[in-house]
Amino acid sequence: MAHSLSAKKRIRQNVKRRMRNRTRKSDVRTQIKKYSNLAQQSTDVPTIEKEFCLTQKKIDRLAATGVIHKNAAARKKSQLARKLHAVKAKSS
Repeated sequence: MAHSLSAKKRIRQNVKRRMRNRTRKSDVRTQIKKYSNLAQQSTDVPTIEKEFCLTQKKIDRLAATGVIHKNAAARKKSQLARKLHAVKAKSS
């Protein structure tokens, strides 16, 4: 248990930041699932590319704010790009 005022304030700040980060991570996970489902079920390449750009943007925003590590963001974007290329190869 924190005793000093500054330690108590840090606890309050950390709670707020943790909730904000959890929400942002959850949004990105949802977006990734949406993209993955679209890539598996659809063959409409322009729609999938549009969804990929949106997903990539959200992942980059998380990495920029430090919610996830930049290498983890790069790895996730690479995995998503592989799915996009597989759909493109299958459709052409």
